[in-house]
Amino acid sequence: MNGTVRQAREDDDEAVAAFTADTWDDREQRDYIPDVFRDWVAGDGPDQRTVVADIDGRAVGLCQALVLTDHEAWLQGMRVDPDHRRAGLGLRMVDALFEWARDRGATVARNMVFSWNDAGLGQSIAAGFEPVTSFRWAEPTPREGTPSETVDPDPAAAWDYWTDSDARTALRGLALDAGHSWALSELTRDALHDLADEQRVFAVRRDGTCGMACRVRTAAGADERIAEYGVAAWDDADAADALVTAIRDDAAAIGADAVRILLPETPRHVGQAAFVRADTDDSPTFVTAADLTGEE
Repeated sequence: MNGTVRQAREDDDEAVAAFTADTWDDREQRDYIPDVFRDWVAGDGPDQRTVVADIDGRAVGLCQALVLTDHEAWLQGMRVDPDHRRAGLGLRMVDALFEWARDRGATVARNMVFSWNDAGLGQSIAAGFEPVTSFRWAEPTPREGTPSETVDPDPAAAWDYWTDSDARTALRGLALDAGHSWALSELTRDALHDLADEQRVFAVRRDGTCGMACRVRTAAGADERIAEYGVAAWDDADAADALVTAIRDDAAAIGADAVRILLPETPRHVGQAAFVRADTDDSPTFVTAADLTGEE
């Protein structure tokens, strides 16, 4: 009954759907795993690996790792069948993926846990992750508008602001990854310049730069098109208002039905976002990290 860890197969779909059907049975939120599992398996390759814990030929656990940059890995979808919990299967899957990520040059692995998910947070810590930061989503409705401050698409100004901002300190330099939804990676100067070319960057100007944000993608949801903004940071409520107005207008201009903005989980940012009616989420999300440079 010890089980093995192996790469996931398409024919694991039924078993995975069964043990993720009631992942959060005490909440209205439905687990996304049954909707994405087949795509995960199909997408496995040099920079992605999906594994399952197998007992007697049946999948009873799941986890996936992604290589985001030359040194950053991301783990997600850690699940274990309730009938097989407390048997160390989650730890064995994570250990296998840590080794896989190390082999590809990763020195850090991170994951995301909803703040209300006590079991998930405990499992992450048991697997070798430590909490490093937290963020909150803002979801203002797209609509046309003119910001009260000047907002330029200047990546150099946005980068200069980001490097010295308290938002960067609070988020440990992380923002939504441009290549993968629901993953965070370090925001770099080159990445911000790429986003200016391929998406949209915002720099709020007053006497100097007093805020920044970047759009990382437009994603198709179940029944809506979502514009995702990798991070937003600002000096004060006026800058927040200008930035949120510019983001609303940008989302409307590209035909998005909804907006998702990553904000640092600080009293100032969350409070000022609420003040400018940015529709912040009810609770934060935790990000944890594991150092992969030590002994295996």
